Formats: sequence, structure tokens, C-alpha cells
Amino acid sequence: MEYKFSGMARTQGSSMVRDILKLTQGTDVLSLAGGLPADAFFPVEAVAKAYERVFRLGGTTALQYGLTEGYIPLRERLAAIMSSQGISVTRDNILMTTGSQQTIDLVSRVLLDPQDTVLVESPTYLAALQVFNSYGANIVSVNTDANGMQLDDLEAKIKQHQPKFVYVIPTFSNPAGSVWSMERRTGVVELCRKYGTLIFEDDPYGRLKFDENLNFPSLFSIDQQLGGDGHVMYTSTFSKTVAPGVRSGWLVADQAIVVKTANAKQSADLHSSSIDQRALNELLDFFDLEGHIRTVSAEYHTRMLRLTSLMRERQWEGITWNDALGGMFMWVTLPEGFRSDQLLQLAIQEGVAFVPGQVFYADLSGSNHMRINFTHTDPALLPKAVDRLDRALKLYMEKNVVKSVR
Repeated sequence: MEYKFSGMARTQGSSMVRDILKLTQGTDVLSLAGGLPADAFFPVEAVAKAYERVFRLGGTTALQYGLTEGYIPLRERLAAIMSSQGISVTRDNILMTTGSQQTIDLVSRVLLDPQDTVLVESPTYLAALQVFNSYGANIVSVNTDANGMQLDDLEAKIKQHQPKFVYVIPTFSNPAGSVWSMERRTGVVELCRKYGTLIFEDDPYGRLKFDENLNFPSLFSIDQQLGGDGHVMYTSTFSKTVAPGVRSGWLVADQAIVVKTANAKQSADLHSSSIDQRALNELLDFFDLEGHIRTVSAEYHTRMLRLTSLMRERQWEGITWNDALGGMFMWVTLPEGFRSDQLLQLAIQEGVAFVPGQVFYADLSGSNHMRINFTHTDPALLPKAVDRLDRALKLYMEKNVVKSVR
């Protein structure tokens, strides 16, 4: 039978990251591609205890339908956690979602009409681009450097396009792993307040900082310091601090946005898992999450340093990267003219994977970049992964020298 798919379905492709993940499953390919946390550090016993407490304290209630907005005690606890991060909200400003990825979809559903403009960093999160594309948005990149969005270009594009919102990951961004400077954080908020433009702040990695003395205030908190008025929406998740399988994220926004987004969620899945939300609330009651985050962050820092040390030993000519201050990713820049998608084909043959850079750009530029994850691969395997990448780079250069001679 010939299926008549919707326009959205026809234009919606699969994620390259997920495709690479499938390609490497059950093989000896070492994956530096996925945004996966380290399995060995999942708090398995504590999570199991939390679920046991849920069933012991009220199993039948936990198995019943719940509120679309989410489990009230967990939302109240999250409001307190947000307060410790400089964000002053109540439970009525919080909507629980099935991971922050669902937040991006629901916010897009309630704010975007076809051809509405969304401004994004260059590069930005691949799955967000997929969501915005699925709703027919006009996605426009803002010039971005290591300090964040360039303010003159942002202002020019706000004036030109009058965007519905500006989507940003200012702390340990995916894919670049960069951190916005305080000047850019404040400047972006001030510009968006000036022009009445919404900011959508995505913060899945912000807690994973390698130096506890560094402070990276959220754009939401900066907006509140400047008077509030609901110019910033904020989303985060437990996927990187507890475990991805719990599938619990949240939206923080003005109550008017929360209400509309909750209405959209009712048509999507009624509510996120009640059991998972109750278990998270129980977990936070007895588990030292802050200590766990510090332990995990220290391990990720060690893995990042190990990987960058191995890469420096190779002395790759013309190849540079950033030493991350936190999060899960490194952004590698190859010499001009390199095609990281072509390099990936050789890398897979050699037994290592990464994500080509162009998929993180709205205009598919950035072909001489690639994203490397340093959190998931066993540190003992990192030398082998770098060896394989080194072989792939040498093969790529040999092939391209031959082609240029011809």
C-alpha cells in the first residue's frame, strides 16, 4: 500500500547521531559520537531504593494517572533547586516533561507557525534543528564564537526577522562544549528585552562543571535580575545528572506559557510517567545528588584530559579543539577543505565513530568540524580510539592528496 504521510513526516529525517549509535551497537566500533553519560556512574542502588520506597509508600497511587503539569512534590522541590541557582519560581511555573527533548517539541508546538523564524547559535543542537524544521520554522543562524552569540549580528537579525524566539545553550553547549561569557549572557538578555523577543534557554549540561568555583548564571536568572517579565523560558533534565532512562525533564516559564504547553502535552502523552517522577522525588529526599554530580564531573574532567593528551601526542597538523570546562563534548576543527562526513566513513572502517560537524548547522556548513564525546567510552579504550582516528585521518589525507594530484 502507498502511504500518504503528512508534510511534517515527509520532511522529517532521522538523527545522524541516532543512526551512528545504531551502527555501532553490537560491533567493536568505539563510539565517540553519542551524547551518552558514563553507565558505570549511574546510581543504580539509590534509584532502585527510590522505586521501592514509592511502592511501599503508595504503590496504587503511583500506578494511577497523574497531573499533566507533573507530581506536585517534585515540582515544589525543583522550585527550591531553581532558587539555589538564582531562579525564583513556584511550582506553577514548572511543567514536568518526558526529557528536555519533549520540552523543545512542546514549546515549538505552542509558539511556532509555519515560516516563523527561530534564531539559533552556529553551531547548535541537532535535535532542536530537527524539531524546528518539523514545525516549518525558518531557522536563521547567528554568528557565534567561543564567548557566545555575537551581539551585533543578533541585533541585526532580530530586527530583520522578528523571531518568535532565540534558542540557545549558553553553558557547555552541544555540540561545541563552549561557555558564554558574562558579557554575552547579559547582552543577549538585554537585546531580547529591548525588542520583546523570547529566549529559549536549554541547560542539560550546566551542572557538569569541572571547577566548582566557576559560576555560569542562567539567562533566566539574569532576566529576573533585570526585572523579569517572562522574557526567558528554561529547560533542563535529570538525564545527565541521574540517568537518561528516567526520561524526566522540566520547563520553567511564565505561567501563561506553562498553561499552553501543558494543554499541548495533554494531546501528546497526557502526562509524563508518574512512577518516575515519584521515584525522583524520593531519590532527592535521601540521595546526595550534589555530591554525585561532583563525582561524575570530576570523572568526566579526567576523561577529557586523557583524551586531549592522547590527541596532542599525535601532533595532527592544522587540527585544533577546545579543552572543555564542563559538559560532555569537544569540538574539533579540521583544516579548511576537509570533509568530516567523508572522514567518518573511513573512521567507521577503522573502528571509531564521531559526529560530522555540518549536521549541527542550520545551513549545513561547518563541514571541517566534528563533535567528540568524552564521557561514555571507557578510559582504558581511549588510546585505541585515538589510534583508530589517527589511522582514519592518515587514510583521508592520502586519498585527498591523490585526488588533488589527479
